Amino acid sequence: RVGSADFRLPPKKTGIPGAMGFVKVVKNKQYFKRYQVKYRRRREGKTDYYARKRLVVQDKNKYNTPKYRLIVRITNRDIICQIAYARIEGDKIVTAAYSHELPRYGLTVGLTNYAAGYCTGLLIGRRVLQKFNLDGTYTGTDEVTGDEYFVEHEEEGSNPFRCYLDIGLARSTTGARVFSVLKGMADAGVDIPHSMRRFPGYDDEAGEFNAEVHRNHIMGLHVGQYMEQLQEQDDNLYQRQFSRYIKAKVTHENIEDLYKRVHAAIRANPAAQPKPKKDIKKPKRYNRTKMSRAQREDRVKQKKAAFLKKLDEA
Repeated sequence: RVGSADFRLPPKKTGIPGAMGFVKVVKNKQYFKRYQVKYRRRREGKTDYYARKRLVVQDKNKYNTPKYRLIVRITNRDIICQIAYARIEGDKIVTAAYSHELPRYGLTVGLTNYAAGYCTGLLIGRRVLQKFNLDGTYTGTDEVTGDEYFVEHEEEGSNPFRCYLDIGLARSTTGARVFSVLKGMADAGVDIPHSMRRFPGYDDEAGEFNAEVHRNHIMGLHVGQYMEQLQEQDDNLYQRQFSRYIKAKVTHENIEDLYKRVHAAIRANPAAQPKPKKDIKKPKRYNRTKMSRAQREDRVKQKKAAFLKKLDEA
């Protein structure tokens, strides 16, 4: 930086009329006075505020009605689902469900694949309907076909619970696991606007959707097919890669029945189970407890008496 003005080199003699040389633009005082810092979560690369604004802003004629979002985040070991709505002081969480809850319903392996995402979406869908006392009115569909399903509005009583999918910074590619949660939520009886274009089985060139392919993913049959293929090609690799499946006695033959039982168990009891209270023992104290004023004064008296007694003995 040279002073507060732009530093510009003189034009080079290139032989071309009007050609300029390298110009170094220096950010001056006027630039920094007008600079506005971006939101913290934008600086951290965590929130897409362009998408968030459109997911959060509610119509004016709906006043203070919450606009619910189905927040889906997938990590290496878990699928996190939350129903939330925005307020000025921050987002309010209505309910949540996680794929690490699925072992309670009989699914102990493959907790981050497409089939587990569907189970987690079914779980949070039934859970939120139970919370608003709509689980008896809107039961969704018990039969998993992989085809299009939208909940129908009842003429009498409450409207179905509506929310919108929030996938954050994830790529909305065809066959992505975040859409398995959406499908589970829709089959649970929740009104969530969507199309079939991002589910597995959709052919973009032909513009056609194959529901059978989608059903295979929901029921874990695509995993079963790969298990069978790998076992035929390399048994050692199969033993290593699917060791947990083998330990849980899950094979390509019974994997569909496993997911059917999990779906039925979720529908039977979707309520969240409270965590058991930990028995916390009183921690060991390494420093002295705080004394009262009377105790401190008495301690000083004892020290004085001990010191005078020692002088008398000497």
